[in-house]
Amino acid sequence: QVQLVESGGGLVQAGGSLRLSCAASGRTISNDIMAWFRQAPGKEREFVAAISGVWSSGNTFLADSVKGRFAISRDGMKNMLYLQMDSLKPEDTGVYYCAAGGRGLGTRKNDYDYWGQGTQVTVSS
Repeated sequence: QVQLVESGGGLVQAGGSLRLSCAASGRTISNDIMAWFRQAPGKEREFVAAISGVWSSGNTFLADSVKGRFAISRDGMKNMLYLQMDSLKPEDTGVYYCAAGGRGLGTRKNDYDYWGQGTQVTVSS
């Protein structure tokens, strides 16, 4: 089993930056495909970014809506996943979830086995 705990969310003005962190425990996740999803109020949970395992060179894939603004990274030694978010927009507001145990660089919720509880990101205009 893998436990995931997100942190780093908060309130930020449009144009600002935040860095989200996801701490994994239970086993090493360095070779897991991992991802970030987000869910805005009243909307479905949507894919944000994914990263392959260390053995796959840490390839990344980002949703079109965040390309050029967000970056996903990982630290295999620390069992951590990160999401650097720059040039934030009000439409980036939502609860951000960390996911592990992915199959392919999947963009669907069902592509991942483990989920954190989420961290709230609010971007004011």
